[in-house]
Amino acid sequence: MEQTDDIGGNGRIWSLLREFGEAVATLLVTFIGLLAVTFIISRVVPIDPVTALIGERATAQQIATARAELHLDDPMIVQFGRYVWGVLHGDFGTSIKTGRPVIEEIARFFPATLELSTLATILGVLIGVPAGVLAATKPGSIADQFVRLVGLMGYSMPVFWLGLIGLLVFYGTLGWVGGPGRLDAGYDMMMDFDVTQYTGMILLDTALNGRWDMFANALSHIILPAGLLGYLSMAYISRMTRSFMMNELGQEYITTARVKGMPERRVVWVHAMKNALVPLITVIALSYAFLLEGAVLTETIFSWPGLGRYITDALLVADMPAVMGGTIVVGAVYIGLNLVSDLLYKLADPRART
Repeated sequence: MEQTDDIGGNGRIWSLLREFGEAVATLLVTFIGLLAVTFIISRVVPIDPVTALIGERATAQQIATARAELHLDDPMIVQFGRYVWGVLHGDFGTSIKTGRPVIEEIARFFPATLELSTLATILGVLIGVPAGVLAATKPGSIADQFVRLVGLMGYSMPVFWLGLIGLLVFYGTLGWVGGPGRLDAGYDMMMDFDVTQYTGMILLDTALNGRWDMFANALSHIILPAGLLGYLSMAYISRMTRSFMMNELGQEYITTARVKGMPERRVVWVHAMKNALVPLITVIALSYAFLLEGAVLTETIFSWPGLGRYITDALLVADMPAVMGGTIVVGAVYIGLNLVSDLLYKLADPRART
């Protein structure tokens, strides 16, 4: 009996190791594919990196020297291998615009986007999931119509228009929130000197430093852009939650639970939600990833120094190392969130673990 248990235990260990190895191999292949696509795009776009680096008035000798220093005359496969080796070692190249390593600039801009998108996603989930459940449990009711209308408005209205109206009403007219930027000018100048930056996210760093006055100021600045992105996220999440829950509430096991006299709250929030949670995890993960890379207009309107705005500004001045570095980070975020959602599948659905 003990020998059988040992064999079964070893089998489970080998199964977990094999599954982990397959996941790592898939992630590696996906990441190499991302690097290949990014590299190819950087070579086919009508932008000469040498001209962007040394200017259009450079002599032929200067151009030849720059091409040799950038290894642009090497075979394409050699250039790609050098590019992959550098990325794997944290070398994304040097920004043409600023002359600084791209990885340092991404580390400076990405926390702002992470902070904004995380808060927006939390708002979207906290409001969108209950709203979707409410609409699914009362199909055709006023509550259902209201949730669907609010979601439709979130899909239909342009982001830049919502941002401008929000600034005009809540900042310019009512004065309820802070203006563009992450902090008021006075606090922004003090940030580098008075606050130890552990994460680059102002709300978290000011709280860890006990600077609650600066925390309140940062909160007043982030609440409007986070609320705007949270509204867009809520519109998507509520719509998908409603669809998933209506599908589950029509299943036979729900009818059986109701016939047995189980409380409606338990039927909805335990049994139906448990099964709807599996596809909902993917929806939330994709919504989060979209906010991390797709908040360009919001960051521009609110002067938010995030990754989306950084990539856009780099593209406008043909700073391809910065564009490629930012694109790789965005792709890596998508890959990482897909991995996390797969792991959460196994926690939410026991069938996935078998």
